[in-house]
Amino acid sequence: MHEGCSGIFENGKQIVDKLRAMGFSNQYMPIPMKKVCENCNTEFVMETFEARCPNCNMTYGVTPCHAYDPENIKAAGINY
Repeated sequence: MHEGCSGIFENGKQIVDKLRAMGFSNQYMPIPMKKVCENCNTEFVMETFEARCPNCNMTYGVTPCHAYDPENIKAAGINY
């Protein structure tokens, strides 16, 4: 079930589900990244592969293989 870095995800929910299944959700990213929430425009620093906006609880995820580019951070939903 592990595709290495070749896994393709259609949305943020699939990314977050994969992070949770692999046990990576709470692991720290190599480089923390600033993220502007797509829902409320709050800027926050994403330090772990799964994180939530501190203002509206929009959940975001990025796989470890793609954690070097902020474009790969995807929203999964509020309180997902």
